[in-house]
Amino acid sequence: MANDTLDTVLVVEPNFTGHRWRYAEWAAAAYLEAGYRCVIVTDPANAAHSLAVRITQENRPELQIQFVEPLVHGRSGFAKVSYVRFFRDFKHAFDVASRNRKIALVVVPYVDYFFYSLPFTGSPFGATPWVGITMRANFHHAKVGVKAPREPVVNAIKAQLFQRAICTPGLKTLLTIDPTLTEWCTRAGHQAGRSAAVQYLADPFPDAKAAEPLAARQRLGLGTGKHVLVYGAITERKGIQDLVAALAKRDGTDQPTLVVAGAQDDETRAFFASTGALSPPAVFMDRFITAEEELDLFSACDVVWLGYKGHYGMSGVLVQAYRFGKPVVATADGLIGWFCRTGELGPVIEELSVASINRAFDKVFEEHPAAAPAGPHLLERNTLSHFKQTLRQAIV
Repeated sequence: MANDTLDTVLVVEPNFTGHRWRYAEWAAAAYLEAGYRCVIVTDPANAAHSLAVRITQENRPELQIQFVEPLVHGRSGFAKVSYVRFFRDFKHAFDVASRNRKIALVVVPYVDYFFYSLPFTGSPFGATPWVGITMRANFHHAKVGVKAPREPVVNAIKAQLFQRAICTPGLKTLLTIDPTLTEWCTRAGHQAGRSAAVQYLADPFPDAKAAEPLAARQRLGLGTGKHVLVYGAITERKGIQDLVAALAKRDGTDQPTLVVAGAQDDETRAFFASTGALSPPAVFMDRFITAEEELDLFSACDVVWLGYKGHYGMSGVLVQAYRFGKPVVATADGLIGWFCRTGELGPVIEELSVASINRAFDKVFEEHPAAAPAGPHLLERNTLSHFKQTLRQAIV
């Protein structure tokens, strides 16, 4: 329903790395379509980012970007706590961006910056209603069957803080990309009215048709044979060293090409510089990947690596692989393992050993087609249109 008053929605996201800039862009698009003006509020360090450049160049009255310098924090007292520093930064960003504007709503694409400070600080946005998206809440995993480290004391404290935080005045809806959190809330007896509603927000991937694989490989300069894709921010937590060790032990006649696409951290670059070359040689795209390249990568490659280590949250790469119909080799840990637990999406590995990784690749490279799923997978909901709809419903 259009809002004839054209009140403003502020989307506050200081960090444009990873998927966060996309969440900011898509949240703004959701409320633009509902008839609001939108302002994305971010750090000046993001001025050269493609999203910021595009919004600035288009200069549409209904969609603007505002750069707000973060505060300079001391390192004494409560400022030692990162949650408090982020709370103060968000309050400052709101105070600056809300001047001379009628603010209908604030959206925080990554509320985990300051969420656990809310029981002590209250809302950083005063009386203005707001919606937050949590991506890292994991205190409940042991209670709902997700494989994750058991930290009973820490998790009990976070559960108590969570229960108090969702009662913060002004917080209208807490959206989560983890469907098991809504399950935990239901078990815990949370009720909308007494607290903010907690709703599942499927991690989105825009509707896109896969390119013809051979043409995509030609555009990317890839050769023939099987290709294994590692995608995103390339760090040690991707399990990249374990993957390379396993691929190096495979039979040369059955050796896929490793494609590593995304900016690498220094540790990963050093690892590849000191490691002997695979055969066939790995392909590296050590930089920001454009939307067109992303489409070609998921079209061209045969299997997507999700054997992450120490990562217990959701992965947008899993959603992308599903949308393109590509099998994954996935860790059993965290939400990746939870989504892949039935085996429909590809083999799940319990440990990152050479033998277990190669057994998984043997299975995924078999010529036998995978069994048809029993019914619609939960990832069917991970579309951009569903994402926008959920955001708009959060303020009804």
